[in-house]
Amino acid sequence: MDSRDINLPKYMVYCGVIASIGAFSNGWTIGSPNVPGEVTHNCPSGDSHVNNPAFPDCLPMDTSLWGFAVASFCVGGLIGSAIGGAIQTRLGRKLTIIVNNAGFVIGAVLIGCSVHSAMFIIGRIFCGLSCGLGSLVIPTYLGEISTRKARGLLGFFNQFFVVTGILLSSVIGLPLAKVPLWRLAYAIVAIPAVFQIFAMGTCVESPRWLVSVGRIEDALISLQKLRGTADVTEEFFDIVSGQLGKKKAARILKANSHEKNVKPVDEGFDNNDAEFDSTHYGKAAHGGSGSDDLEAGAEDDDEQRPPMSIVQIFRDPAIRKITLIVLFHHMIQQLSGMNAVMYYSTTIFEQAVSHEEAQYMAIYTTVVNFGMSIVAMLFIDRVGRRFLLIASELGTTIFSVLLVIGYLYNIPNLLIASVFIYVASFAIGIGPVPWMITSEMSPIEASSSVGAVATAMNWAMNFLIGQVFPIIFAAIQGWSFLIFAVICFTSACVTFFFLPETKGRAIEDIVAGFTKK
Repeated sequence: MDSRDINLPKYMVYCGVIASIGAFSNGWTIGSPNVPGEVTHNCPSGDSHVNNPAFPDCLPMDTSLWGFAVASFCVGGLIGSAIGGAIQTRLGRKLTIIVNNAGFVIGAVLIGCSVHSAMFIIGRIFCGLSCGLGSLVIPTYLGEISTRKARGLLGFFNQFFVVTGILLSSVIGLPLAKVPLWRLAYAIVAIPAVFQIFAMGTCVESPRWLVSVGRIEDALISLQKLRGTADVTEEFFDIVSGQLGKKKAARILKANSHEKNVKPVDEGFDNNDAEFDSTHYGKAAHGGSGSDDLEAGAEDDDEQRPPMSIVQIFRDPAIRKITLIVLFHHMIQQLSGMNAVMYYSTTIFEQAVSHEEAQYMAIYTTVVNFGMSIVAMLFIDRVGRRFLLIASELGTTIFSVLLVIGYLYNIPNLLIASVFIYVASFAIGIGPVPWMITSEMSPIEASSSVGAVATAMNWAMNFLIGQVFPIIFAAIQGWSFLIFAVICFTSACVTFFFLPETKGRAIEDIVAGFTKK
């Protein structure tokens, strides 16, 4: 069976799950201060050593310093994402994912053993470095190992594991929200990080990255492992020709078919090198997809395309269009107001219920986020990215307006319903889709730079919202969510007119669509 027609080979799913553990650590870092935050910086015994002679009971911080301490991981995220493009291009996707866990481990140790607020903040920045780099490399890896039919579902793993981490950090944070257990709430992130360091060794490198660095045979072996017993001939030709040109791809395939044998690998998790079998692999060089015709008559520069710098992606007309679309949707992911709603959900709920009930409802919002992410996973490869994203943007527009109405006119039930449905609307599109289209729309030579710019923009907007929204909220209260309504509606219009559907399309085909415009 042609590998372009298969859906979810077991080993590919396994690699996707293992790679996404880093996204879980990202979610844990985001959510870990939510529940134990008060006891972390404002416990009754302050910085005295009542419970442990080695560590203070908590780290006293005023509101502004605590706000910066929580948001400081965004600074690390911005730095990690900005330098991540060069790192994943040099080290490869697999090794970058492994190395990325160092920030989580170092950050967990610093926070868990912190004796001063500075140690806590530095620990958050280290965790943020891994969050930023992971936000870039994990979606890239998922997009590059996936089959066409499952690229939406596999790409959704990143967001799904993030919201899972947020949810579990809140749930587990409840019993740990006391002295001295609050330290564990932050330090637990080291456990999945250490596990991924070892587990990632059982996964293969991205075939597309291997082709980009000239390791053609390794790329073929990697792709065959990911596709199980399926025939990878045509898909591999598409990957090679997309990076090296069709004439060179045809010659490479023909040379390998004469010199090597490729045998399909079992769909199990055996990581021994595949062997070559000319009857399986020789089709591309002997008429399987018309590659002889391509070699004879196709126009092609026959040159391997080197990685593009950040400056170059804005100079190339087609890549610039892709970059701007991706950048816009990463900005919207933060400017849509999701983090503002999550930050202030307890305050909003307190308009309708008691403080204790509001805290539990804030946790319920993470449950809604988690649940709707599962729903979206089931539909992403059926209805497509574009439809879900537009529906999500319109949903957040409507319920931002309703949230304003409920806030201004003190309608408790409307307030609660608006927050929950706003979160649900965000979860089906604005949350996951920007990460998916970053890898789906970027050719391999531009993927690192496009991803680095987009991810850095995402973290910059995240930090901006965290710092600016409290000022806006204090000045205009409930009216502030009207700003998000306008932004989300504008985004829906831009998505409708400029974002192509990427469902079921080869990355090379998507890029070609921008080249023709």
